[in-house]
Amino acid sequence: QVQLVESGGGLVQAGGSLRLSCAASGIIFRINAMGWYRQAPGKQRELVAAITRGGSTTYAGSVKGRFAISRDNAKNTVYLEMNSLKPEDTAVYYCNAEGVHITGSTTNFWGQGTQVTVSS
Repeated sequence: QVQLVESGGGLVQAGGSLRLSCAASGIIFRINAMGWYRQAPGKQRELVAAITRGGSTTYAGSVKGRFAISRDNAKNTVYLEMNSLKPEDTAVYYCNAEGVHITGSTTNFWGQGTQVTVSS
């Protein structure tokens, strides 16, 4: 199985920046797409950004131009650079990874979440 460990969350003022990291470890044949989701109080979890193994990226409209996702395949690590943060970015951010087993089947793995709080 795969464990995802996130780091980098915290409290920042509006307009500031944070960088989230998520390292995957464990026994798996391959990790395909990795991504970041967030969930604010009283709201559903939503996709923030995702990146394929080949480096293609997808962003939520609300973060496009402010956030940048990247990954290091050799380290099975994904990063989220967050700039120009707004109070509405406040949420618990979750790392997600699609793991591929030797059989070809896939499993979605989740991190424990890291809190990002943006003060106005």
